[in-house]
Amino acid sequence: MKKITLLLSSLALCGAAQAADLTVYTYDSFNSEWGPGPKLEAAFEKNCDCDIEIVTVEDGVSILNRLRIEGDRSKADVIMGIDDALLEVTRETGLIADHEQSLEGLKAELKWDDKQFVPFDYGYFSFIYDSSKIKEPVKSLKELVESDASVIYQDPRTSTVGQGLLLWMKSVYGDKSDEAWKQLAGHTVTVSKGWWEAYSMFLKDGSDYVLSYNTSPAYHVVSEEKTQYKAALFSEGHVAQVEVAAVLKSSKKQELAKQFLGFLTSEEAQKILPVANWMMPVRDGIELPEIFDELIQPERIGFTPTEVAEKRADWIKEWRTSAAK
Repeated sequence: MKKITLLLSSLALCGAAQAADLTVYTYDSFNSEWGPGPKLEAAFEKNCDCDIEIVTVEDGVSILNRLRIEGDRSKADVIMGIDDALLEVTRETGLIADHEQSLEGLKAELKWDDKQFVPFDYGYFSFIYDSSKIKEPVKSLKELVESDASVIYQDPRTSTVGQGLLLWMKSVYGDKSDEAWKQLAGHTVTVSKGWWEAYSMFLKDGSDYVLSYNTSPAYHVVSEEKTQYKAALFSEGHVAQVEVAAVLKSSKKQELAKQFLGFLTSEEAQKILPVANWMMPVRDGIELPEIFDELIQPERIGFTPTEVAEKRADWIKEWRTSAAK
């Protein structure tokens, strides 16, 4: 298991200039060299002598799976990177503490009032394509499913992105989702365990489309000056993902853990996350590169966290039965 040590940076965050350890579970791309981890580390190091040990797993679903195994013996103080679709499922573990944070300043469109989970970024699940190769992209999920375009997506059992497609398919197809999965399976290249495996394969010409986010093209423009990667806008709408963080009840560092959650929604962290994790900030008034104004702005569809909690196991079973080759 990959572990990276980060240093927290603010006396306000730490409460005192005394060394303190905090263990955070998150997904691996968050702590890659191009992810927000290193940039947050630089920001954190300025004023505070607090060590945070970041433990990474493949994806957000894997965080939940690990929590279920470890229970109240978990070494984590904070989990960061499950999403709103897993919110109620995670709450049902009984492991999550109240965050005790002010939610003022968060974007009104999020309508966020949860007492245990704090959002830190969000985006819309989207299929990314190379516009230098595909001149007329599909315009709907149904068109993609019914096409012969090669597709890569992620396993909904281990990936929040793959789970997003699960919700997307169910939103569009309803009771006919099983037939849609079978049809999609006919031109699916592979189903990866996590996001990075899928996206890196796509970048090596592994498929026509890959499941990612509407914000993914911003990365290529800002970091690589490449403009050919686009997100297809679907007429049925797109499922949104709000990534969240929470403190475990079993943590012996409750105060520091909750201060860390407060930092995630601070202006300092919110300026870093969009151009490192390549998602939208949850806080109002964050200045972004111009390319963010050019991203597709989908209509939001999907299910409530409660609906997902009630139906997720059945929907995954349907996917396993229908999508298996």
